[in-house]
Amino acid sequence: MSVVERIQAQVRRWEESGDHRAVFLRCYSMMTQNMLTALEQGAFQDPRWVDRLLHHFADYYFGALEAYEQDPITAPPVWQIAHDCCRSPNLKALQNLLLGVNAHINYDLVLAVSDLLQDEWANLSPKQREMRYADHCKVNVIIAQTIDAVQDQVVERYDPAMDLVDKLMGSLDEWLVSRLITDWRDQVWRHAVERVMASQAEREAIIRKVEDACLSLADSILLRRA
Repeated sequence: MSVVERIQAQVRRWEESGDHRAVFLRCYSMMTQNMLTALEQGAFQDPRWVDRLLHHFADYYFGALEAYEQDPITAPPVWQIAHDCCRSPNLKALQNLLLGVNAHINYDLVLAVSDLLQDEWANLSPKQREMRYADHCKVNVIIAQTIDAVQDQVVERYDPAMDLVDKLMGSLDEWLVSRLITDWRDQVWRHAVERVMASQAEREAIIRKVEDACLSLADSILLRRA
């Protein structure tokens, strides 16, 4: 089963059962399909590396989901919040989506990128390191191209009132979300490189720092006061 088929199968199960965790996962399905299309079209400087990252990244999502389904306390805390809160009928679709994006990009992606860079970083030339970063940044373009479809096909499906927001704001809301995710992904790269270059003890401290930041951001998404 391909990564897209695996994601889509889970989306169907959640949509059939009325589980609103399908909001983020359908978005992730669209993004992954667009990434695969970009790979086929030669959009990246090192497509093999990007393909490896795409699949490794997905493994982190499904690993956290499996842990949560077996025993929620064993899942990463940021995923515990995302899964728990997305079951609430009071949660807005956009909050639902952003909780998943926060957990998967701001937490999982740091781990996934640093895992791949770990074994090769010392042997990469400055130019090769720049190439890795350029491919990482290229994903921002694909995300930006996917956001409008996500809003129309996913967010507004679960929260029809968002259609009015979309009409009133024109392309501004898509630009704001794209800018936000670009900023998050720039930070992801910095944390990933920091983890790669750190000692074992330092790497653990870095991930704790990343996790704390993700949990704080989840509170902000949920409009919780500190």
